[in-house]
Amino acid sequence: MKGIPVVFFLLLIGEGSGLIHWLENHLLSCPFKTWTGIDCPGCGLQRSLVALLKGDVWMSFKFYPATLPILALFIFTILHLKFDFKNGAFLIKLMYIFATVIIVTSYIYKIYHHQLF
Repeated sequence: MKGIPVVFFLLLIGEGSGLIHWLENHLLSCPFKTWTGIDCPGCGLQRSLVALLKGDVWMSFKFYPATLPILALFIFTILHLKFDFKNGAFLIKLMYIFATVIIVTSYIYKIYHHQLF
């Protein structure tokens, strides 16, 4: 059992053949951008997750600023379902609103600075 995390870590960062390399070469294309030529509010999430897996938090933030709040929301939701925190549902709502505000704000920033194409 002790060797499983080490094996997973090696598979994750394997030089040229690991999971991160595979993810970089198999990102899904955005249907909204394919059809309209304009970024959707979710464009950049996959690249942001790959950058986060590589350990590059700043580049992850630049690709998609809401990645860390969304991950925190998912992790907290899973923990809340397991342990049933006292004010967990209220905190999940606040985290959801916070992530939504970040998504909308970053999309408005992209529109204002002509970074949609």
